[in-house]
Parts: sequence; structure tokens; C-alpha cells
Amino acid sequence: MLELLCLCAILVWVGLALKKQSQGPEGAIDLKVQLKGADDRAFLLRTADGALRYEIRLADGSAQQLAPDEFAQRLYHDQTSRGMIESLLNITSPAGIVWVTLGFLGQLLFTGRMLVQWLISEQSRRSVIPTAFWWMSLAGASMLLAYFLWRRDPIGVLGQATGWFIYVRNLWMIYRIAPAAK
Repeated sequence: MLELLCLCAILVWVGLALKKQSQGPEGAIDLKVQLKGADDRAFLLRTADGALRYEIRLADGSAQQLAPDEFAQRLYHDQTSRGMIESLLNITSPAGIVWVTLGFLGQLLFTGRMLVQWLISEQSRRSVIPTAFWWMSLAGASMLLAYFLWRRDPIGVLGQATGWFIYVRNLWMIYRIAPAAK
């Protein structure tokens, strides 16, 4: 029962982390965009005179308002001037490269855990789940959870958050039972 409550608490925390958005102007629509030198959020708002404007937050913390045509030009220029790697990985900043690297390393650990389990099972001639499998699962899930939170990807976050709990629980059972068996 305690485990179920912990899982629910983790899922609530993850949901709140995903819901948290940048603080934008009152009544503005929050949009996810990739602009070089700016946050990954833009805000569509209506000015006092009724005109539509886009507000972007620049990397230095300042805000810039753009008319729809100006925003479209900026977005078009940024998207068409990105290099192959930036387009492939959907990133616009050096920090994005760090986050994507973290995601790749987490995925590599996930692949590696299956290889470790397969090799140990082949060696034993029976299905075996070694402790390294759970440690690699936990490390990979932690890295991918951070990556998916950065991407604000609820599907990835949900999958990694629930898995994370299972990996911790299995390790806890292994280490709690191991001393008693001696």
C-alpha cells in the first residue's frame, strides 16, 4: 500500500512539473516554439488596441514583442538556417545539445540493460535478471525522465516515472532481502 501511495505521489509531482509553464502576460496563449536565442515558449496576446502580438523571452531574460509578420519572419529564418544536427535533434541552443545527449545516454543505458540481461541469461541457460539490470534501468529512467521533463513530453514522463518507481522497488527488495538470506 505504501508503494502505491509513493507511486501516486510521484505521478502527481510529475503532473505538476509538466503543468508548470512560463509566466506570460495576462490572458496570453502559451505556445511551444523553437527560436534561437529565446525560451522555448512564445505568447500570443491581444494588445489594448486589439492588435495581435507575439511575445518571446530572450536568453538574456528580456521580452520582445513582435507583430505576426515579424514573428513569422523570425520563425522562418530560425528554422531554415538551422544546421542538419540542430534540425535532426530539434534543438536551437547549446543547452539543447546537453539535454539531447542526456536523453541519448539514458536510452543507451536502457538498451544496455537488455543486453546485460540477455548475456547473463544465455550464460546461465535460464532467464536471469541481474542486479545490474535494475541499476541500469534506474539510471536510464532517471536520465530519460529529466530529458522528457525538459521536453515537456507527458507520455515519456509518465512511462519513465512509473518505471522509475518499479526499479527502485526491485532494488530495495534485493538489498533488503540479501542480508537476511546470509
